[in-house]
Amino acid sequence: MLGGLLGGTRVEQGHFAGGPFDWLTPFTLLCGLGLVVGYALLGATWLVMKMSGNLERRARRSGRVLLVGVLGFIVLVSVWTPLEFERIGARWFSWPNILYLSPVPLATAFIAVVCWRGLMRTRFMFSPFYSAGGLFVLAYIGLVISMMPYLVPPSITVWNAAAAPSSQRFVLIGIAVLLPFILGYTVFVYYTFRGKVRADEGYH
Repeated sequence: MLGGLLGGTRVEQGHFAGGPFDWLTPFTLLCGLGLVVGYALLGATWLVMKMSGNLERRARRSGRVLLVGVLGFIVLVSVWTPLEFERIGARWFSWPNILYLSPVPLATAFIAVVCWRGLMRTRFMFSPFYSAGGLFVLAYIGLVISMMPYLVPPSITVWNAAAAPSSQRFVLIGIAVLLPFILGYTVFVYYTFRGKVRADEGYH
């Protein structure tokens, strides 16, 4: 889906004008495979954080391989995207944008180093998972930078696709009521199931 969005969607007079397989391109398949490897990295680093013993050691080994794979996909997509889509290349590599946007790739490299160090050293339990999540956050930030202001490139902007103000107010009220409960429950669950699972003591 992300690869399809970057590639653009054919829209005529406000309606979808493409075919059912417009999304199926080598670039979209590359993005999909990269996402699978990324989720596998999140799973491996979660096991590093929550498990101990042999399973943790296996997760660390797998995490290192998966991290290299994720970084490889990030590099491939980062090179392919500006070469394939001229509007994105102009966004990232025109002056002074290249200066303003340089913190994104630099932060990605820094967080990748943090994740690798966390996977290599057994005393680091939390940094691999949180840094792997950070890679996802930075990847989505890069996606937003590449696409803005379009929601459906290259024709429908965020403002064109926005709902009516009355609908937005209704959604905002619902979020304001429900979000504190969701956040509170999430914090409670994470606190309840904190710590590692050990073979000799069960799980809380």
